Amino acid sequence: MAKTDFKLRYQGSALGYFWALLKPLLMFTILNFVFSSIFNPRNTGIQYYSLQLLVGIILFNFFSEGTSAGMSSLLSKSQLVTKIYVPRWTIILASTVNAGMIFLMNLFIIILFFAAYGFLPSLAAMVMFVLFSVLTYLLIVSFALFTAPIFVKFRDLALIWDVMISMLFYATPIIYSLQLMPIYIQRILLLNPMAFIVHFTKESLINNHFADLWQNLAFIVLVLLAFGLSILSYRKLAPRIAENI
Repeated sequence: MAKTDFKLRYQGSALGYFWALLKPLLMFTILNFVFSSIFNPRNTGIQYYSLQLLVGIILFNFFSEGTSAGMSSLLSKSQLVTKIYVPRWTIILASTVNAGMIFLMNLFIIILFFAAYGFLPSLAAMVMFVLFSVLTYLLIVSFALFTAPIFVKFRDLALIWDVMISMLFYATPIIYSLQLMPIYIQRILLLNPMAFIVHFTKESLINNHFADLWQNLAFIVLVLLAFGLSILSYRKLAPRIAENI
């Protein structure tokens, strides 16, 4: 299902699969031009601003597209839900895998930009990038398992999430550095799980600076807890999915 969705998404378009790469590149180009010219981050001591911006955009796009697709997955595949027996969780998972496939394609952009800048992150930084990518995917699956059964009945959830995603984008240190904020603002922003992931991914890749062990362990435990609760929520709501559609 994930493979089919991926093919259908770009079927008939002139550029085909290149759109999976073009979207984050266009967003990066605009934001990089605006904030490099207007705010001039080089005066604030931010090194490799373009690389940090690109990493943040691609990670957040992964989260944004994955959660939106996961939330609407059951409704978009309503014929499978109502007419054919298919484990409903596989439909939800397929939509998140599709977002993961696009994310893997976007990794080539990151590799190319790091190569163009002649910048090689440390092995530990690359390991942390993989870990945070996996944690991002777990957050996506958790959100999808929780919201997909609810969305088939409450369609306004999509509009609410569109607004929330816009708010989360600016509450995540993508176009700015977290260190530029006062300490109390930093603590508030880090309550956003994507802020934690994006900030420490950029810090590890660019500055070879890592979160404390207890911070990483606490974050991993919270993500796993959210994943477990989403499974319980899905099991409780799953029996009523077909009748709500």
